[in-house]
Amino acid sequence: MFENKERTDINELGEFGLIKHLTTNFKIKNDYSVKGVGDDAAVLDARGKQTLISTDLLLEGIHFDLAYVPLMHLGYKAVQVNLSDIYAMNGKASQITVSLGLSSKFPLEAVEEIYKGIELACNKYNIDLIGGDTSSSKQGLVVSITSIGYADADKVVYRNGAQEHDLLCVSGDLGGAYLGLQILEREKLIYLENPQIQPDLEGKDYIIERQLKPEARMDIVALLDEMNIKPTAMIDVSDGLASEILHLAEQSDKGMTIYEEKIPLDPMTYETARELGIDPTVCALSGGEDYELLFTISQDDYKKLKHDVDITVIGHVTDKNSGCKMVSKSNNVHELKAQGWNAFKK
Repeated sequence: MFENKERTDINELGEFGLIKHLTTNFKIKNDYSVKGVGDDAAVLDARGKQTLISTDLLLEGIHFDLAYVPLMHLGYKAVQVNLSDIYAMNGKASQITVSLGLSSKFPLEAVEEIYKGIELACNKYNIDLIGGDTSSSKQGLVVSITSIGYADADKVVYRNGAQEHDLLCVSGDLGGAYLGLQILEREKLIYLENPQIQPDLEGKDYIIERQLKPEARMDIVALLDEMNIKPTAMIDVSDGLASEILHLAEQSDKGMTIYEEKIPLDPMTYETARELGIDPTVCALSGGEDYELLFTISQDDYKKLKHDVDITVIGHVTDKNSGCKMVSKSNNVHELKAQGWNAFKK
């Protein structure tokens, strides 16, 4: 994508020159995108559908650590975090805007790496880059992405539609991203103490990838559509399973009960948690950054997805007064509490 091999100061290009340089290879793929980068504003055609818009902000030192996060992976992940919100509305993502705050330590070549990851995500998920902004930053790297998508009005799924006796389902497996982060943090500390020691990530590929290169679940939205299932409520698992269940329950004015034995855990997640002395279930409940989809469906739809290996029924919706609970493997009942990511926690 980019040919530069030396260190190039961004000031040599200027803001508009930088944007033009970074976005030259991005081509329009969607009919919804009338005009992308290159004018005062992008032009989109909703074609009679509901427009879905979501924004996320990623800050160096808060959301990512460049000691172990490659810039290309950061660009890719920043897009996935945003697309996941569109898919959580049962929509199809079509466009993104990208805004960067850059400190003087970042040469052009570093920014190109970020855009390589963004381009990879756009190509894989058929997304158009249609605009954004760049600015200097005294606080390190800032990445802000806005995602735009569409859905028919009768297909949009909100958080507030869960009904009593609905089944609570989740895609994929949980807890891996959190444990990947723990391994990366461990190896960083070892390196800081002795730079001669090489990181030991052998056998941890899956959970490291879950942290550094997550995949938004566009495929689950397509699968549910093929099965003719419209979830009654849905959210993406960004802050931990417990937190997301509480969001659905609060918005729907219902209670929810899940079963510990039903929570999907990858064997590597389970084994790594045990190695680190962490309860694997706690990793799933409070870890976050899995970007799986958590949704409720009518019991009538269960027969349509019961054989799908990538969707697990983990519980059911109850009346509001029953609260949100987890039945443990030993058949004890525990109240669910949100102990995952807090954006304002110091």
